[in-house]
Amino acid sequence: MHVIVTGGGWAGLAAAVELSSRGICVTVLEAAPQLGGRARHVSHGHQLIDNGQHLLLGAYRDTLRLLRLMGVPETTVLQRQPLHLLLKSPRQPDVRIRCPTLPAPLHLIMGLVRAEGLTMVDRLAALPLCRSILAAGFRENNTARDISVATWLARHKQPPTLIRILWQPLCLAILNTPLESASSQVFVRVLRDAFARQRDDSDLLFSRVDLGSVFPTPAQHFIEAHGGTIMLNQRVKRLHLHDKAVHGVITTHQEIHADHVILAIPPVACQRLLEPHAEFHSITQRLARIHHEPICTVYVQYPSHVKLEMPMIGLLDTTSQWVFDRGLYGIEQAGLMAVVISGPGEHMALNNHALSTCVVNELSQIFPDWPTPVHDAASAVIIREKRATFSCQTGIGSLRPTSALPIRGAWLAGDYTDTGYPATLEGAVRSGVQCARALLDQDNVSG
Repeated sequence: MHVIVTGGGWAGLAAAVELSSRGICVTVLEAAPQLGGRARHVSHGHQLIDNGQHLLLGAYRDTLRLLRLMGVPETTVLQRQPLHLLLKSPRQPDVRIRCPTLPAPLHLIMGLVRAEGLTMVDRLAALPLCRSILAAGFRENNTARDISVATWLARHKQPPTLIRILWQPLCLAILNTPLESASSQVFVRVLRDAFARQRDDSDLLFSRVDLGSVFPTPAQHFIEAHGGTIMLNQRVKRLHLHDKAVHGVITTHQEIHADHVILAIPPVACQRLLEPHAEFHSITQRLARIHHEPICTVYVQYPSHVKLEMPMIGLLDTTSQWVFDRGLYGIEQAGLMAVVISGPGEHMALNNHALSTCVVNELSQIFPDWPTPVHDAASAVIIREKRATFSCQTGIGSLRPTSALPIRGAWLAGDYTDTGYPATLEGAVRSGVQCARALLDQDNVSG
């Protein structure tokens, strides 16, 4: 059996690794000159930076399993730390939430009870909500009952200050969707996975290396070592369909035959390939209704002695939302701060100079002892991913397609497919694994 995977992002590579581990011959076609998709490294001078600052959780079991499968020790590419959130604002004292080394979910409860910078009223108000998150009877799969995170918080009588300080930043960080429209079902699912099973599921996993070295490069080595092929700069132009089955793809340069084709590309690119074929009409209609949200990452270089107290700090009441110190967790980029701004907002209308100036000014308010950056605002590196994630809105489950397409041998993989997860690295990897397993199951049955 020969399988073509179109798209060398994390979803496509995960599918290819899973298939390769089962002895399947795989060819990965990537339109870009490098692997990784929206989670890859880019060159900036003599440094490798990421095209968006990503964070993994201990609950990302499919990602961690594939790293073990590929022979990549977790400690060589990731630094694991127990959950410890520090949130700073120019208008109020710091908020600190640290989960102690207790069994789940007790560690979450005690972390909230002992949280610094929250009033007793706020801390007590959070506890019933945690009980709802952890409740085994939560009906999380009924799309018709999905409500926004804002409505869900209101129903649980969460104080406005707690929403502003805790729930709103977490919602944007997890779903990259404003809480007024974000799906509470998906939000709760991620929180349950992080806090309801094992204590180390809530650990924060920071990259010790650039994103390309975390997964795409090891995946390429694994696929090629198992007889697979990676082809870069290969854009798929058309699908080869005949007798209600897929037989391969036509690229810019050639036609490649295969028994199965996995489309591990964004929804817009999927629409382009599927629309010429009437059999996919219902799928393309659903894909057209999936909207997207942006993420901006602003890299600011300070003198090498400038450090954060911890690898990641949240910012409140500012345009900037999270700041990562890339010199603290093994990447050895001392003084380089990555500032993340998730979701839509007025910042998207600012040009690069205005946005970087805004970010630097906010950092100077939060950290008044810091010196000025090494380079001026005009030299700051800004990466804008306008379609960084799908918009994880209420009812999104009704739009997300399954892995199997209604033509034999045609498959979908991507974080937007029906994984139950938002557009995270784990969501992408999970989609690839699900797709590979569904393909193998169908092939075994049909065989």
